[in-house]
Amino acid sequence: MNRSISLRVRLTAIILLPLMTLAVLAGLWQLGNARRTAAEVFDRGLLSAALAVANDVAISEGDALSPRTSDILESTSGGPVFYHVYAPDGVIVAGYATPPVGIPTDRSEAARPAYFNAMYLGRSVSGVRVQNRTEIDGFAGIFTTTVWQDSALRAAFVRDLVMRSFIAISTLILSLGLIVWFGVRLGLRPLLDLENAIGARSGSDLSPIRRAVPTEVGGIVATLNRLLGQVSQTMAAQSEFIGNAAHQLRNPIAGVLSLAEAVVAASDKRQATARAGDLLEATRHLADLSQKLLMLERAESLTPQAAFEEIDLGAELAGWVEAAKAGMPPGVTLSWEADKDNPWVTGDVTMLREALSNLVDNALLHAGPDLTTIRVSVRREDGQTVLSVHDNGRGLSEQDLSRAMQRFVQVSETSVNGLGLSIAEAVAKGHGGEFRLSTSGGGGLTASLHLPTRGAG
Repeated sequence: MNRSISLRVRLTAIILLPLMTLAVLAGLWQLGNARRTAAEVFDRGLLSAALAVANDVAISEGDALSPRTSDILESTSGGPVFYHVYAPDGVIVAGYATPPVGIPTDRSEAARPAYFNAMYLGRSVSGVRVQNRTEIDGFAGIFTTTVWQDSALRAAFVRDLVMRSFIAISTLILSLGLIVWFGVRLGLRPLLDLENAIGARSGSDLSPIRRAVPTEVGGIVATLNRLLGQVSQTMAAQSEFIGNAAHQLRNPIAGVLSLAEAVVAASDKRQATARAGDLLEATRHLADLSQKLLMLERAESLTPQAAFEEIDLGAELAGWVEAAKAGMPPGVTLSWEADKDNPWVTGDVTMLREALSNLVDNALLHAGPDLTTIRVSVRREDGQTVLSVHDNGRGLSEQDLSRAMQRFVQVSETSVNGLGLSIAEAVAKGHGGEFRLSTSGGGGLTASLHLPTRGAG
């Protein structure tokens, strides 16, 4: 048997997978946010350094930077900042003589700072260029101040922010996962208790489960209780059937055995022949009873979900009725009626023929000496297909109608085994229909199977 994923693993995965997806999305958002934050922090620091350098150069006319500005250049955003200042004619006034490769070269005055990425001594740098109009050593014009810093500092800052966020999110997800894992385990404890309670039952205990269960599994327990009830009823019916069958078979078997002993003990051929005839009749009776018992068991195993086929009921049964006419006793007529538009049903044609055969035999056995007509008909009635057998015999009283439906009950001395109507009823129920038995004021008995009608397709 294939093993499925445990409910605890399934619930944990259902809860954590969406959370992990959200965590990934949050991580990507935090990465972008860290980059934006780094750009804002570092660009602001570079701009502050550039303005401080430009101010000190203007005050000292390029000779020196103030201690405060030097401190800014040494530790802005965690690393050294490089700078240079160019005069309007392109002559360096202060700073490093080797500029980064790739900085803006436009000498026109710009009102806003210009941020850039470039290469300096083989390393990637980020910087800013600012321009201001001033006068140094009597030379007035637009002076350009450029500061830059190693880009690795920004990358390290971004990594640090992302790592902190990753640790925080991972810790949260791991903690939540443990909470969910043990929480689901605790939540499933009533199911485990229910499993243990069911497992502790004996095989004969089919009583309903009455212990308190969570609302979510109440439907499962209710379905299981219904199934237990059906199994209990089925077992009770089978037990009753076996008991009745054993009782019904005991006497015929004893009779057959007694007659067989009488044949063996016969004093002459004539007596042996007479006993042999009785033995043959008793054996036929026993064989008929056994056949009816087997047929009843098969009929009771029918279900509407079985592998049935679409049946033109009128066409299927007309041939059986025609063949059965030849076997009717003298003075008894078997007739056939069917709607012009033959109803179709879904079912087992063999079992439907068996039901019809038992109903006809029942009419011959119970209708009495005044029986002259047995009428078989198939018709549509209230959206159903009705297969009925009507005889014009003596019928049954209201009290005998209910008794006749019971197994092995004989309502007349002509009854053989009392299973014919039970078989017909089981066939009707097995096809999702209903069996009815009725008598009219004018005499006679009508037995009918009311079956669901299906389209011919």
